[in-house]
Amino acid sequence: MRNIMKKSIIFLGAFLFLSGWVIRDNVFAYSPVDLYDNVWRLVNMKFVDQTNNAQNWSKWRHKYDSKIVTNEDAYVAINTMVASLNDPYTKFLDPKEFADETNSIKGSLKGIGIQIGVKDGKLMVIAPIEDTPAEKAGLLADDEILEIDGASTKGITVDKAADKIRGKEGTQVTLLVKRKDAAPKTYTITRAEIEIKSISQKIPDKINMPDDFCYIRLSSFISRNAASEFGSILNNSKNKKGFIIDLRSNPGGLLTNAIYISDMFLDGGTIVSTVDRDGYKETQRASSGVYTKKPVVVLINKGSASASEIFSGAMKDNHRAVIIGEQSFGKGLVQEINKLPYEAGINITIQKYLTPNGTDINKKGITPDIEVKLTEEDIKNKNDVQLQKAIEVLSKMTNGQSLAVQ
Repeated sequence: MRNIMKKSIIFLGAFLFLSGWVIRDNVFAYSPVDLYDNVWRLVNMKFVDQTNNAQNWSKWRHKYDSKIVTNEDAYVAINTMVASLNDPYTKFLDPKEFADETNSIKGSLKGIGIQIGVKDGKLMVIAPIEDTPAEKAGLLADDEILEIDGASTKGITVDKAADKIRGKEGTQVTLLVKRKDAAPKTYTITRAEIEIKSISQKIPDKINMPDDFCYIRLSSFISRNAASEFGSILNNSKNKKGFIIDLRSNPGGLLTNAIYISDMFLDGGTIVSTVDRDGYKETQRASSGVYTKKPVVVLINKGSASASEIFSGAMKDNHRAVIIGEQSFGKGLVQEINKLPYEAGINITIQKYLTPNGTDINKKGITPDIEVKLTEEDIKNKNDVQLQKAIEVLSKMTNGQSLAVQ
């Protein structure tokens, strides 16, 4: 398993600020035409779909040579070329977008605090970040954003949408949002500096948690300290009877965190496998020994994506935990960040990943063992029926009762 620790950094997660990444440098003294050609070559070498969306990729290589004079010309041409791949996660980042992405990896950004993604051609809220203006305004996972400041989001990319939503602290952005079968509603939200938190043990209001249960809310796998912090909690909770790990609205983050935290519970066995464009499959296995053998319940919902799905899939397929909640988002792809000249970058989908049972969860998600839906009325009344169910199930597990789950 330890061979996953290479010089590059792999990220899984998505959307407004995360997206399954390996960081590499490709910085040379290139002209704008060379910048375009560099992107063409990187995609040609690395994109997971060797057919490049069933097209002749070579047609793009010199298509704009006579038209590219400035960096801005190259950016437009690159975006046009990359869009032909029809992959929302393979995307070019101009210097501003690349800087924003870098800042978000470091754990700080200015905006309203949502992860967004394009799903079935629609701009969707994947999840609001905990304790941010977006969450306080009432935005929820699976909300569709129809307009940003009065402009339609039809055909918009994730990057362009993120650029419109972000802005100076204290300024406002207005979103027209549609929720399931309800009429569209307008939200005017004041931007702030968003601190990306990873781990909390604060028990939600109105929840009576037994003292001998350990509740761990993991809102992101992005922090390089997440695994060590998680391990410290387990070490300090040896007197607890069982664990509830809350991954709801967790969009993902570092692949290594997902692997290390899975390894804390698994005594051998497969954690995840990745498959590249040539069909080469690499399997990450848990090492021997665990932090704890006590019962575990994992909570997921529609906003649980990527690294969250790797951990949930590993725990489910290895029969190490009971998964409760709703079907997860379904992002089974890995992106590599390539740093380009002029402080730009290109994220390229280079692999797909499979759960230990060999399941491809992309666009499907992880199916919970016990489905429990959280309604808008539940949210309004702070009636967390999913967490209540987790406590009920863990109580049965710690008392040695059998559970009727698949």
